[in-house]
Amino acid sequence: MTARYAILVRHGAYHQKPGTPSAFQPFPLTEAGKAQASDVGRELAALAAENGWALSPEVFCSRQQRAWQTATLLSQSLSELTGTAYTVTEDEALAERSVGAFANLTIPEIEQILADDPRYAVPPEDWKSNSHYKLPAQGAESLLEAGGRVAAFLTARLEALTTASDATAQIFVGHGAAFRHAAHHLGVLAFDDIRKVSMHHAKPVVLKFSPEAGWSHETGAWKQRQLLETGLD
Repeated sequence: MTARYAILVRHGAYHQKPGTPSAFQPFPLTEAGKAQASDVGRELAALAAENGWALSPEVFCSRQQRAWQTATLLSQSLSELTGTAYTVTEDEALAERSVGAFANLTIPEIEQILADDPRYAVPPEDWKSNSHYKLPAQGAESLLEAGGRVAAFLTARLEALTTASDATAQIFVGHGAAFRHAAHHLGVLAFDDIRKVSMHHAKPVVLKFSPEAGWSHETGAWKQRQLLETGLD
């Protein structure tokens, strides 16, 4: 079987509510984010041509507006450059780590609710970036659980390429923390490195899968990050 490539693209810069976990924030891209999304479409066209990858004409993204906009704009750029019609498919499997019923509350609001509710213990100080911690709210996930969900989706979609398409590379537009934890589940990123890196807005990180060697990092730089960042997108 020919090697297959998962092209991971974090969404562009967007209008984010400050001091709030980013997972389900519904806001659109900024003007800078729109430019980033169009630029990455041109970058992916060049990258595919340089490496001889056949891009799948279906681009997958999460259901958050920032990811959908990024996928749509990069698809438009790709179509203009290649003459191929690209379509965008949203899938909840690519969402960032869910904070469940606490979605779109600020960090102080979440912590105050936990402090006031006798059912819950005070969360660890690093709860926002702790890979194992899951908020005690309906629908919440840990970062590792979110990464496992994304890793399973990446694997399934590359398997689908093998059986039903001539394409060798699949584009996924999603979220930094979920992609990083997925990379860990796939054996590409060591656990201790998850918190040391992030992803640049609208810049690809490409993972390769081959039957002989499994998953590996092919190209595209992780962003070195400050450990004081939240790790929530």
